[in-house]
Amino acid sequence: MEIILISLAAFFTAVLTFFSGFGLGTILMPVFALFFPVDIAIALTGVVHFTNNLFKMALVGKLADKAVLLRFGIPAILASFAGAWLLLRISDLPSLYQYELGGKEFEITPVKLIIAILLLLFSIAEVVPAAQKMQFGKDKQILGGALSGFFGGLAGIQGALRSAFLIKSGLSKEAYIATGVIIASLVDFTRLTVYASSFASSGLSENKLLLFSATLAAIGGAYLGSKLLTKITLRSIQLLVAAMLVIISIVLGTGII
Repeated sequence: MEIILISLAAFFTAVLTFFSGFGLGTILMPVFALFFPVDIAIALTGVVHFTNNLFKMALVGKLADKAVLLRFGIPAILASFAGAWLLLRISDLPSLYQYELGGKEFEITPVKLIIAILLLLFSIAEVVPAAQKMQFGKDKQILGGALSGFFGGLAGIQGALRSAFLIKSGLSKEAYIATGVIIASLVDFTRLTVYASSFASSGLSENKLLLFSATLAAIGGAYLGSKLLTKITLRSIQLLVAAMLVIISIVLGTGII
């Protein structure tokens, strides 16, 4: 049942990203969190996100700007190590609060609370006009790489920051997309190597069929979305997705999932 539900979520999420502007990982991670601990959910989402980006990289990777890749990508890779390392550390911390509701016990842990806050902030930022208009010049690319890499390693959330810092890089549309895909792939690969050292026996290796199914579903959804409405953004859908993420972050932060 988990395989079916997560695969369906991956497929429709990948399609939805072409409408909403949200990244695949931002939406898919809370779905994984319904079935797995938050740290494992981030790692599993990272695998799907990485393989989906490899598919995109095969299509457009050759159009990437090498200079921007170096300025933005190297800090992103280094910072993603730090973010992933921090995730492992906070995952082992004891719970902050435990309570009982409706005869069931729930607990609020540091990792749940931190990821919930980040998810809430980034989901709101995706739909707030002022935040959407934030752009940074070329001189801020090193900072942008470090920030997007760190939050990518910590929570799998990197797309919004990366876009804000790359949009003013003077790249063509094709180079902008290709460069972003390669940077995202590098960050994913880096953080997955860190995750694997801790999660090999508890998450990644035990869910190969689920990962394979979700990855194929995401690739299929991305392909369908690109063929259907690659140039259309539906504000109502974007707001709906943001509302769903806010709800998920609240449920996650209160320890219900």
